[in-house]
Amino acid sequence: MRPSAVAQAAKRDGGVLPSAPPVLLDSVPGTDHRRQSTGIGELDRVLGGGLVPGAVILVGGDPGVGKSTLLLQAAGALAARGLSVLYVSGEESLSQVSERGRRLGIASSGVLLAAEPSLEGILAHLATVRPAVVIVDSIQTVWSQALESAAGSLSQVREVAGRLLEVAKREEIAVWLIGHVTKDGGLAGPKALEHLVDTVVYFEGERHQAHRILRATKNRFGPTDEIGVFEMRGDGLIPVDNPSALFLAGRPEMAAGCTVVATIEGSRPILLEVQALVTPTGAPVPRRVANGLDSSRMAMLLAVLEKRLGLSLGTSDVFLNVVGGLLVREPAADLGVLAAVLSSVRNVPVDPTWGFFGEVGLGGEVRAVPHAEKRVHELARLGFRRVVLPRASREGLPDGLTLEAVGVAHVDDLADQFPRRRGEREKAV
Repeated sequence: MRPSAVAQAAKRDGGVLPSAPPVLLDSVPGTDHRRQSTGIGELDRVLGGGLVPGAVILVGGDPGVGKSTLLLQAAGALAARGLSVLYVSGEESLSQVSERGRRLGIASSGVLLAAEPSLEGILAHLATVRPAVVIVDSIQTVWSQALESAAGSLSQVREVAGRLLEVAKREEIAVWLIGHVTKDGGLAGPKALEHLVDTVVYFEGERHQAHRILRATKNRFGPTDEIGVFEMRGDGLIPVDNPSALFLAGRPEMAAGCTVVATIEGSRPILLEVQALVTPTGAPVPRRVANGLDSSRMAMLLAVLEKRLGLSLGTSDVFLNVVGGLLVREPAADLGVLAAVLSSVRNVPVDPTWGFFGEVGLGGEVRAVPHAEKRVHELARLGFRRVVLPRASREGLPDGLTLEAVGVAHVDDLADQFPRRRGEREKAV
């Protein structure tokens, strides 16, 4: 059928003609060469190397965690690189945003402010200003005149996000959307919003803590396992280039129940302190509390100790804590967790120059984990003298290490690192 005949048939049938003809896959340029650095290294790491034109990024987090502060800093850094930035505030007045910008030391040139809760008003600003980057703070406060529902409702959030996505792709404007987090920890608004945008990042951290973690849970233009670490100060969020030193600062010397675990977040090794407290209880049901660790994984590891080593924990409360508030998801922390529990049960302090990593199975076997060499090098860089790791991982390490690597194949081998004190007995299960 000739092209004119196809057009006539499509018009007759009520169809819509394609806006552009199909092209070959290898003829379409990629996005890496078009990335723009935000000027904030930790933010670039989470985004996969920088900001992609036309990307729509959703930023979530608890109130007061620093979402607006980070994006206002990013706006200033992008403007300093010659990009035009429009910051749209639906919650604060222009004077409030300007005052925060001066406190953060952000130059006014290049950053345009608008207090506009109407979607149609925002689109009019985009058509007039034609910025390279627009920041909407927040998506729940913007409403469209085409709908009668209130701002923040399911229909409004869908409409606003959909229209902004359409403009972002057509005009290649990078759009940042700030979203609130509910009491249950989920992103306020419809869950479909996360599937609509290109990238979803969350701010983790407590308001009373000095550091913040920025983690990507979805990223069409990069990895989803990278994190960015920031320190909250009076002059804003400061990127942390050495997270291991930050998380290990102030740890106690020769304290029972404290170990250091070498974890991997994305491509970056990070050392964390794991604390365990095992204490007798008079309650009929002992407590099991885990902060920063999966509670189900904790229950499994305690069961392995009871079954494979004969420890009796049924009359003891067990508390586990990852210092600093970082959530550890990978099973490589298992060996360090068990070492902390054994240290607390036997009241034997762990040498502060020891580090641990390795996955533990239900049979008590210690399994190899990826990136063993990166973990060992991070421990050596911070002055650790011994690492306890899976025997299989030990065999794959190069020669010439600056620290002693002790390979273990079973939790029995780990228990040998914490000998019982003279006269001490552990009740058999």
